[in-house]
Amino acid sequence: MIADSSSWLTLSRTVRFGDTDAAGVMHFHQLLRWCHESWEESLECYGTKAGEVFPGCRGQEHWPEIALPVVHCSADFLRPVHGGDHLQVLVAPQRLDPGSFEVRYRFQLDHQDVARGLIRQLAISSTSRRRCALPEAIDRWLEASALGSISGL
Repeated sequence: MIADSSSWLTLSRTVRFGDTDAAGVMHFHQLLRWCHESWEESLECYGTKAGEVFPGCRGQEHWPEIALPVVHCSADFLRPVHGGDHLQVLVAPQRLDPGSFEVRYRFQLDHQDVARGLIRQLAISSTSRRRCALPEAIDRWLEASALGSISGL
């Protein structure tokens, strides 16, 4: 297990030319894509292989028994961002109950919030489509993140 959670709960992202318009306004879906990609990167940095969580990954021995559909998401756009900006991404996961969790995201430029996002997911059996407990890999990630959580999200 990784001792320093800052390496997997504090990430970075460079804004690319196609991410925003010339006025620094991004299309709404872009921020949610950044949130999901940050979650994937956080899992990877923590040591969770993509195939443990996401179906269809290369080298995957079997389809995950548990799916994690998004059941709620939101985004707040606070300041413009432009191509070349280097953002800090603060990732704050929280278990809601044994079968669901949410992740809050803060995107910062020069220590000022430029955007916030939230994605809530729940666990369902891939075969029965009924709610179930979170997969072990997500459980471990949530438990570890609670020990090194970022306050104020």
